[in-house]
Amino acid sequence: MRERFRVVGGAHLRGEAAVVGAKNSALKLMAVALLAVGRTTLTNVPAIADVTIMAELLRRLGVDVVYDARLGTVVLDVPERIGHRADYELVRALRASISVLGPLVARVGEADVAVPGGDAIGSRGLDLHAAGLEALGAQVHVTHGYLVATAPSGLRGADIRLDFPSVGATENVLTASVLARGTTTIDNVAKEPEIVDIADMLVSMGARIEGAGTSRITVHGVDALSPTEHAVVSDRIAAGTWAFAAAATRGDIEVVGGVAEHLRAPLAALEDAGCQIEVTARGFRVSATDRRPRAFDVATLPYPGFPTDLQPFALTYNAVAEGSAMVTENLFEARFRTVQELARLGADAQIDGHHVMTHGVPLLSGAPVESSDIRSGAALVIAGLVAEGDTLVSGVHHIDRGYPRFEEAMRALGADVTREPDDAPFDEV
Repeated sequence: MRERFRVVGGAHLRGEAAVVGAKNSALKLMAVALLAVGRTTLTNVPAIADVTIMAELLRRLGVDVVYDARLGTVVLDVPERIGHRADYELVRALRASISVLGPLVARVGEADVAVPGGDAIGSRGLDLHAAGLEALGAQVHVTHGYLVATAPSGLRGADIRLDFPSVGATENVLTASVLARGTTTIDNVAKEPEIVDIADMLVSMGARIEGAGTSRITVHGVDALSPTEHAVVSDRIAAGTWAFAAAATRGDIEVVGGVAEHLRAPLAALEDAGCQIEVTARGFRVSATDRRPRAFDVATLPYPGFPTDLQPFALTYNAVAEGSAMVTENLFEARFRTVQELARLGADAQIDGHHVMTHGVPLLSGAPVESSDIRSGAALVIAGLVAEGDTLVSGVHHIDRGYPRFEEAMRALGADVTREPDDAPFDEV
């Protein structure tokens, strides 16, 4: 059944918002478990729909997966013999499925992974993944909608330079190279905390890795890895969501479990715009109760720059901030779908190529809107909180993929957000 959120405007969010493990790390770490025979346990795993999808994908590869959303644990029992085909049925719903590519080629010498689907935020080409695996000695091609990689004689170390610091390509080349013969150097890699988290888990499994978090990673191949227990790194995008929620609603939120160091660019921008930022013993706090914050320019960049996943929240913030600002999207060409929905709520925003010019208005106006991806959906809920009247946000299945019990967390901060069937009348109380 399709559901939506009914959001009542006028909230100033105050209180605590807890952040657990990162979606963008947990899913990849589940794939990393394929590299070692035996039982691997992940803790601090978020209770989200995407973990359920990844668990089913791994089960179809032969892994026994037990996911306890209440405890935040995933236990993966990986057998000696595993499958190598990730079917379209699941992969189309979860772009992170491509992360099984590297581990499968390394473990069993072949992988058939359906070309991913997922969020409607633009092209995410697989050329960098393929080029990296080919440099390691694999043969890669696309046939019948599947990316097929084979390495019957195993992989060998190589010197690789990515044309762009792609997170996904960095992950697949890294996970493939840990079992390759010899030494691999990967230049121009992604530096995200999630990459460091993957490297940390691999090292705990017996991999030899240097340089994670810098632009060059060096991997000395080993013969085999061992299962491990690992806690997923804190979700910086969820933490950033609550930071912008506080700023946009002129509220005051302590983000418990958030790591301010992982959000240097967005938190610095919010502070320069007039918000109060404080690092606390449990995370960090964002307060914007004193005055209407100022709009600020945003240009998305690879980490440690402003994250593309927080761009929809910057748009929502600028829509009601004081002044005008430019938001520039440098990573995904179709990530401005949020703009059309914000315009339905009365935002003054114009798209010009990969730029959006916003002119802040004091208050938006409630209306039905549609989320196109995880972050767009959450940003539209925040927009509904700074709108007059009710806002209906359809497509909440997107939000469920990235945020555990999002409406409950909102209500705990003083918002009036409820879940209802998507076929209820707009004016139904």
